[in-house]
Amino acid sequence: MDLNGDPRTVLTLDAGGTTFVFGAMRGGQPILPPVTRPSQGHDLALCLRGIEDGFRDAWERCSGAAAISFAFPGPADYPNGVIGDLVNLSGFRGGVPLGPLLEDRFGVPVLLNNDGDLFTYGEALGGLLPEVNAALAAAGSPKRFHNLIGVTFGTGFGGGLVSRGQLFLGDNAAGMEVRALRHRLEADCDSEEGISIRGVRRVYAEAAGLDPAEVPSPRELAEIGLGLQPGPRAAACAAFAALGEVAGNALAETLALLDGLVVVGGGLSGAAPLFLPALVAEMNALYTNREGRVRPRTELQAFNLEDPASRTAFLQGDVRQLSVPGTDRSVSYDALKRTGVGLTRLGTSQATALGAYAYALSWLDSR
Repeated sequence: MDLNGDPRTVLTLDAGGTTFVFGAMRGGQPILPPVTRPSQGHDLALCLRGIEDGFRDAWERCSGAAAISFAFPGPADYPNGVIGDLVNLSGFRGGVPLGPLLEDRFGVPVLLNNDGDLFTYGEALGGLLPEVNAALAAAGSPKRFHNLIGVTFGTGFGGGLVSRGQLFLGDNAAGMEVRALRHRLEADCDSEEGISIRGVRRVYAEAAGLDPAEVPSPRELAEIGLGLQPGPRAAACAAFAALGEVAGNALAETLALLDGLVVVGGGLSGAAPLFLPALVAEMNALYTNREGRVRPRTELQAFNLEDPASRTAFLQGDVRQLSVPGTDRSVSYDALKRTGVGLTRLGTSQATALGAYAYALSWLDSR
């Protein structure tokens, strides 16, 4: 999809549990500075008024828009614009037709989607996926990637999938709910208990012998782990390594079915040096059968795209020239089945906004 130069304006929103960030895009670029408002999610009337006011302000500054497209937490019936029983926005209980309400107010199509889905869509169009394919081409590799798995590490663990330019939603608007995968280290928990801010804080508190209320912010924990500020560094490193191990297991399970490239975003992605090595190591772990034979857990070898040596090996692959029996022809064959794990190239919020914009234009064009 070529978004550059498209004259249509789309209003966007990145809705979180505590804040809503409003914006607008045209031609694949933001045309308004982001405006942040409190979510007021405990009170449905206040929350809805805040959403309408935020979009009204953006509408007036842009002199209208072709559509409204935004990320909202689930569970939800996204195609029909109905929000279900949210955990962090408790005012939404019993089902709230948010999309139809906004369509009545503004008279344009209103499209809702999951933040993990829209983040992945943005990175597939203008972030990690095109960057990696361009780097493969520059390296002379015949390999190209067409599938992108996106995951976000923050308040929770979210995910999305884009395959050959198409966003995968699922029959119940519940595709790529990776948070429901089993926790690698605690079999009775879902993976989000380990791949989240609360999971990092809990492991750090246990390792440092602290009350959970005394644990600093995730950014401070990362700085402690990186040695940039004083504190129990071993505990911080252990907390992020545990996140990496749980996330690596979840991604290996996902890649066994889907096979693609992986991009990581979210509020915890800034601590990548502390968790990416453990994450990739877990993805490359081995299985041992009853007879003692070992084999890789997936057919793909995982590479850390943020590590120069690992990135070089990923781009190089294992390209061979094979003779076609009985002819004078040869064919090129890359024998290395692989995936790469890299960080968001656009920033999580910008990628989500770009995904929302592109999704709206695709919807409009299809009709």
